Amino acid sequence: MSDPKSLYQEVILDHNRKPRNFGTLEHASHKAEGHNPLCGDHIGLALKLNGDAIEGIAFHGEACAICKASASMMTATVKGKTRQDAETLIREFRDMATGKLDLQRQPHHLGRLAVFAGVRDLPVRVKCAILPWHTLHAALNSVASTSTEADEDPMHATIGDA
Repeated sequence: MSDPKSLYQEVILDHNRKPRNFGTLEHASHKAEGHNPLCGDHIGLALKLNGDAIEGIAFHGEACAICKASASMMTATVKGKTRQDAETLIREFRDMATGKLDLQRQPHHLGRLAVFAGVRDLPVRVKCAILPWHTLHAALNSVASTSTEADEDPMHATIGDA
């Protein structure tokens, strides 16, 4: 498993088959819907904040394997973190996926999420990977819906023809 592409594929398949935090969340304090019109991914995200900490998080919807795996790993990673920690992870994940963050040369907090670094080599899949992160950002900021194509979305990042 030292091959990054094999690890990437294994993680994607595992989280797609058995997504963590998939379903609904009772008594959510924040919700958002995210849509990637290019491939049809559509997810809903619900959070329960306790003060500044993410006490609970869940997602649901129809999405490709990359999007579902990204959402699964994202929810597992941000649960228990502060809003500020989550916003840092959102920015770092987006920068990693779009090639703006060099994991070998720049400090980061991504940990196991670094497995998605290879998505930057698949331009049409970058937005699949970052949709859950767009949606988390929207939920944290009380924005009801977001899209990977919305110019007003502060997470919007044009990636080639994607």
